[in-house]
Amino acid sequence: MRVNALLPLSGLIGTALAACPFADPSALGRRAEGGEVDARERLKEVEVDDNGQFMTTDFGGNVGEQFSLKAGGRGSTLLEDFIFRQKLQHFDHERIPERVVHARGAGAHGIFTSYGDWSNITAASFLSSEGKQTPVFVRFSTVAGFRGSADTARDVHGFATRFYTDEGNFDIVGNNIPVFFIQDAIRFPDLIHSVKPSPDNEIPQAATAHDSAWDFFSSQPSTLHTLFWAMSGNGIPRSFRHMDGFGVHTFRLVTEDGKSKLVKWHWKTKQGKAALVWEEAQVLAGKNADFHRQDLWDAIESGNAPSWELAVQLVDEEKAQAYGFDLLDATKFLPEEFAPLQVLGEMTLNRNPTNYFAETEQISFQPGHIVRGVDFTEDPLLQGRLYSYLDTQLNRHKGPNFEQLPINRPVSGVHNNHRDGQGQAWIHKNIHHYTPSYLNKGYPAQANQTVGRGFFTAPGRTASGLLNRELSATFNDYYTQPRLFFNSLTPVEQQFVINAIRFETSHVTNEQVKKNVLEQLNKVSNDVAKRVAVVLGLEAPQPDPTYYHNNVTRGVSIFNQTLPTIATFRVGVLSTTKGDSLDKAKALKEQLEKDGLKVTIVAEYLASGVDQTYSAADATGFDAVVVAEGAERVFSGKGAMSPLFPAGRPSQILTDGYRWGKPVAAVGSAKEALKSVGVEEKGAGVYAGAQDEVVKGVEEGLKVFKFLERFSVDGDDDEE
Repeated sequence: MRVNALLPLSGLIGTALAACPFADPSALGRRAEGGEVDARERLKEVEVDDNGQFMTTDFGGNVGEQFSLKAGGRGSTLLEDFIFRQKLQHFDHERIPERVVHARGAGAHGIFTSYGDWSNITAASFLSSEGKQTPVFVRFSTVAGFRGSADTARDVHGFATRFYTDEGNFDIVGNNIPVFFIQDAIRFPDLIHSVKPSPDNEIPQAATAHDSAWDFFSSQPSTLHTLFWAMSGNGIPRSFRHMDGFGVHTFRLVTEDGKSKLVKWHWKTKQGKAALVWEEAQVLAGKNADFHRQDLWDAIESGNAPSWELAVQLVDEEKAQAYGFDLLDATKFLPEEFAPLQVLGEMTLNRNPTNYFAETEQISFQPGHIVRGVDFTEDPLLQGRLYSYLDTQLNRHKGPNFEQLPINRPVSGVHNNHRDGQGQAWIHKNIHHYTPSYLNKGYPAQANQTVGRGFFTAPGRTASGLLNRELSATFNDYYTQPRLFFNSLTPVEQQFVINAIRFETSHVTNEQVKKNVLEQLNKVSNDVAKRVAVVLGLEAPQPDPTYYHNNVTRGVSIFNQTLPTIATFRVGVLSTTKGDSLDKAKALKEQLEKDGLKVTIVAEYLASGVDQTYSAADATGFDAVVVAEGAERVFSGKGAMSPLFPAGRPSQILTDGYRWGKPVAAVGSAKEALKSVGVEEKGAGVYAGAQDEVVKGVEEGLKVFKFLERFSVDGDDDEE
């Protein structure tokens, strides 16, 4: 039994209170009806509308461009055909290098609204008054896979946010997991080389179930904490909308008078956290590789704009090592018991991109995009990212002018002495582009803490010490926090982590790497090591209890909660075109959709009212499965055999939905369908009866989302 809670130290961080707010007349962007900032207003001046227009060249002349210029009807194409040359050359250069990491992504525009005047903790303008709105763009992503990989691969997921503030762009370039694999950025190439496909055959794609990844993980124990998070439901979220975000690193917030505190950034989803199960994610990767990006797009288009609250944990500078670990270590997270979350505002994503490449692909996030009131820390991983992200954008865009792309331009204006370069878009009027300059009256003028609201480094920052190539000894505990995370999961979630590690390491072929994995797992938990060893066919190591403890923390479980909203969840209603089942399915759909659910009626062929055929449907497309009355005939006997769908497909959809923990239901006589696939009517998350009763049950079941009672757990083996 785990009974010890992670006890907070005395002197919890004080809560910063919002001061009495005043309306901010300089809130950004043109306001739409209702007073809200239009999230895409700044981009409208560069939008191109082709309606009613003739085809032109890139230099503006009207042309026809469906036939190349040839010498005779069957002759060679002429070199002078400038229309052909321009069209093909532009096509040949349409792609820019994809991101080395986070290549696969989706994004959306939105608005951040501050809940108060937070000038008592930061000089950041976007947090300076209640109700102040700031346009944002968010890009969600996986890390390891190429741009064409599947959304539902098990991975850390990127959660990068750009605030277009009135004092410049501010980026929180984070993930859906609060920690990272390594502590020093110089090891980042090693990490990524190890998890990428093998360089000889480029296999496997977007996966870490191979020798090189686990060789690195077992040789670099700092990876264990992030690994445990990724092996849990955090690695396979239900959608981008159903995951939290974290800044990962410790930053500083700085007030106008130079007082600073250490800060951890958090995005808390208002949709609730939800995750897939592993087999479901695998099948979904093959059935719909675009599942997450489609979900985000559809939710916004349907008016169900997802929201997150921005929260912070604040810590006094002198307490950076007060909690048993170093806050500069990016492989550690700060338990909420030590520093409670303080909510500062809300972000809503309410506009989809107009053009994926121009917006989602070309946006160039950097941890170095910070504004007045925010400052860095000496976190060695953060320090390296400050260099690497800029260098990456220089490589992708072949020059320094990527900040001039419309999606990257700040709304606050740009005034400096940077000139020329590839892709220069500005026409600078200042011919005296140097400082100091008498001839240009000293402009652009220098801004600082007291003049021009300039950025300033936290005045209290100091640096001293002998030069060395080593990490601080305060970074050396790699095992306490992975165990804290694991302890804090429900037993079934723990089983999911165990099963994920079993799956991954069973693909490792080198016996010594497997043994190395068990050695590292054993330092976290002998129970975990033993349960993995059984599947690998290896002898379990003896307990190594140096870092064993029974502490728990809150906020890390995904499944142990009730979701606040079920809007946009997908319900599959299984029906048949025979008899009156389809009419009953339509009535069921109408009732379910009243609460914002997306209902798909499935039958043999696309008759009136049928949304999808059985041949095209499977359980991955639905969050709940309901059998309409009369549809029981396609689950057994001759009805289950049809040339219109693979044999047993209706039963497969219902069975897989049940096996993957989804709510399943049957209306009236359709309860025979449940019986035919071996599902008990009175089981958890199973609903049978009249239509009203079933609808109520399914809606309550979707709030639970996954019924963990259906998943097997290893026998209880107590540690010595």
